[in-house]
Amino acid sequence: MNELLYKDSLPHSLLSALAWLYIQLVGKTSRITIKGNKDHPGTAVYALWHRQEVLMIYLHRNRGICGLVSRSKDGEYMARILKRFGFTFVRGSTTSGGIMALRGLIRSARAGYSVAITPDGPKGPIFKVQPGIILLAQKAGVPIIPAACALSRKLILRSWDKYQFPLPFNRIEAVYGEPLHVSETDDVQAKAEELEKTLNALTVEAEELLAAGGR
Repeated sequence: MNELLYKDSLPHSLLSALAWLYIQLVGKTSRITIKGNKDHPGTAVYALWHRQEVLMIYLHRNRGICGLVSRSKDGEYMARILKRFGFTFVRGSTTSGGIMALRGLIRSARAGYSVAITPDGPKGPIFKVQPGIILLAQKAGVPIIPAACALSRKLILRSWDKYQFPLPFNRIEAVYGEPLHVSETDDVQAKAEELEKTLNALTVEAEELLAAGGR
């Protein structure tokens, strides 16, 4: 875990430090409302759409949660940001080192680390749950905690997932769903579709709560 691949890269060091400061600024200047259980009492897999990951990093800081980070140069920035926020991480993705990364996450969960996954990342399709998160929960024997958020002030980037870049002085609604349990006999694809529907429903709920709070 916690492997940095570009250890002597000045741009990675500087930009990740600036990103850490910026996310802190957003978190400390925003009014954040949380519905549901943000802190599951045991080991779990937290699931959220890729476009919403910035806020969730802030909400779950300094808890040693294990994330999955691409081995690419872009992934190096995220690895360093996660490290600054007190996360652990495994390097890999569905497109590079996927099997080894999945095994690493399973080992981490079995060792007592909760895990955070964006099941439609790193390249989509948007809002489509890939089977890896279901296999992880199934093999590690831990529940999935679905989560979503809505932001009143954000930039929407021109990326495959229309990434939501939060701005300071925000109103933010975060919603956590009930644990989704995956047994050894459950159908992986059916559970992926169930999680997908849940994440989309939570996203709609967060947006509705945000709209209601602004009236």
